[in-house]
Amino acid sequence: MTIYFHEEDLPAGVLADGPVAIDTETMGLITPRDRLCVVQISDGRGDEHLVRFSPGSAYDAPNLKAVVADPARLKLFHFGRFDIAALQHYLGVLATPAYCTKIASRLVRTYTDRHGLKELVRELLGQEISKQQQSSDWGGPVLSEAQRDYAASDVRYLHRLKEELDRRLEREGRMELAQACFDFLPHRALLDLAGWPEIDIFSHV
Repeated sequence: MTIYFHEEDLPAGVLADGPVAIDTETMGLITPRDRLCVVQISDGRGDEHLVRFSPGSAYDAPNLKAVVADPARLKLFHFGRFDIAALQHYLGVLATPAYCTKIASRLVRTYTDRHGLKELVRELLGQEISKQQQSSDWGGPVLSEAQRDYAASDVRYLHRLKEELDRRLEREGRMELAQACFDFLPHRALLDLAGWPEIDIFSHV
């Protein structure tokens, strides 16, 4: 397992074909205000790639954009709604098709209200991950080793989590419902960017 660090774009040809796990680190939770600082990506074969964007970046990143926009690649997220919106806003590409482990967890782990990545990895994979760097400054000139490892851990387990969550979705007869949610997820992210982040447009009220 190796963590590779890149500036402004992903090198060409470093990912194998197939699904990729993606996560983002930003300066905060309001996408248009809080710039995208890091994109983490993994093909699930043991290595993670971190792409850092500097203040004032043009976010050109043609290689990264090609992967994110590739309709032949499934993109795996945990809380994809946020990451898809950030990628669309800053890179200008819509990450489809998508799969979200948080949505899958909510559909099958109805015995708990704990659907964070740390809890999923602990219960489904029997491993522990640290969330100590979750609220750190991702826009600084240097990313610490702890920050890099934290960022990498956010994509390290998503392929394996998908396998286990798919088994549970199939077992509970909810795979079709889950897929419908995944298909709608990019549209939910676009609604957030368009000004409806907290409003349920399907509600009667």
